[in-house]
Amino acid sequence: MKKLKLHSTTPTGFPLQQWASAAIQWDHHSSIQINRAVHIQAIRRFFSIISKMGDGPLWTAAILCVPVFADNGWTAMFQMSLMALLGLGIYKLIKHFTSRPRPFVQHREITLGCPPLDQFSFPSGHTLHAVGLTTLFCYHFPTVGVLLVPFAALVALSRVILGLHFVSDVLMGAGIGLSLALLIIS
Repeated sequence: MKKLKLHSTTPTGFPLQQWASAAIQWDHHSSIQINRAVHIQAIRRFFSIISKMGDGPLWTAAILCVPVFADNGWTAMFQMSLMALLGLGIYKLIKHFTSRPRPFVQHREITLGCPPLDQFSFPSGHTLHAVGLTTLFCYHFPTVGVLLVPFAALVALSRVILGLHFVSDVLMGAGIGLSLALLIIS
């Protein structure tokens, strides 16, 4: 009797292990290439400021101001606060279970541009909150999108340029943030 050989494959027919290896290589290579910009002092300073602006205090201040400037401000503030708290919980839980070292720890080719807030990399909490809160701000106040969408993109980019996250950390953070925001407004 002939044995049937089973193995996991992607839809294109490549073994799952090869696909995962290629994805990891792309992630690391892309992160290394993007991080090269940190060697330009003006870029490092600019993205350090953007990254700092993406920290919790600025978002908290913006959320607290919402009821002052909008008729539906209390609802918006509640939804944004819920997003921020759920995002923080999910982010910490995933970081705890994955324990993925930061890029500058894993690759000597990656230069650290500013001090990390914690030890682990996956997912990017800055990006999670920037995308999630930007989505909610744009839902309630569409005109702010002109400022917040580019800002959220810069926050995400800053995390890779500064050597704090891999591209995949940022993509996952963005995906979680967007998913949470859409869940909250649905």
